[in-house]
This record gives sequence, structure tokens and C-alpha cells, in this order.
Amino acid sequence: MNFQRGKRHEELEMNLVPLIDVLLVIIIFLVVSATFSRTSELQINLPTAEANQAQDKPLTIEVGVDASGKYVVNGKVLADTSVSGIGAALQAAAQGGKEPTIIINADAKATHQSVIDVMEASRTAGYTHITFATQQPAGK
Repeated sequence: MNFQRGKRHEELEMNLVPLIDVLLVIIIFLVVSATFSRTSELQINLPTAEANQAQDKPLTIEVGVDASGKYVVNGKVLADTSVSGIGAALQAAAQGGKEPTIIINADAKATHQSVIDVMEASRTAGYTHITFATQQPAGK
């Protein structure tokens, strides 16, 4: 039953004032709580270290192997190409140095066995750090 036939209904409006009041209170709360939650800072005096100059470069021994099976240890051609002869030459080149690095420069056409002989000689001499030298192809 509608007793108000001639009256038009008013448009409903949303009252934003209470919403703004609530948001302002929330913003004030966040600002106040953020100012009280400062992190504590530690005053730390870190120790200083004085590094000595780098020691001498690590001992390296270069072993060259060519296609014909010749061995060169630090520029000296070896007459004895057996594993024991190569090992003796490696020990002489190390001159009692500790943990030398053996760098093998092998020709691309050298046999695998000649490279394996150098690796075996360094193992029997007690030198475990072995690396291979390579070169970049021309044009790159």
C-alpha cells in the first residue's frame, strides 16, 4: 500500500563525511605508529686489514709436445722421452717448489700417447695441477 502516490521518491545519496572521518583517523594512526617504530642502529667499528703485497707468482712449468714427439720443458729439449725422463725433467724444473702448475702446450697433430706420457710423468712426480694451453683460431 502506497499512501504517497503523488510524491516522487528522493534519490538516495551516499554520505561520504563519515567515510572521510574514518580514513583520516586511520591515516593519523599509521603516521603515529610509524614514527615510534624506528629501528635501532648499532655503532660498529670494523677492523681494518693491511694486505701484504701478493707473493711471487705461482710456479708454472711449461711442457711443449710437438707432432714428431719431442718434449720441451721450460724451453729445454729433452733427450730422454720416457715417462721417468719427463718426470725427472719436471722435478728439475720445479727446483723443489711446492705445488707447481704443469701447462701442457701440445701440437694439434701430436699423439694422444705423448700427452698422456706428460700427464703420467707429472703424476709420478707428485704434481697434480695440470692444465692445457689453447689458442683462439685466427679471425675471431
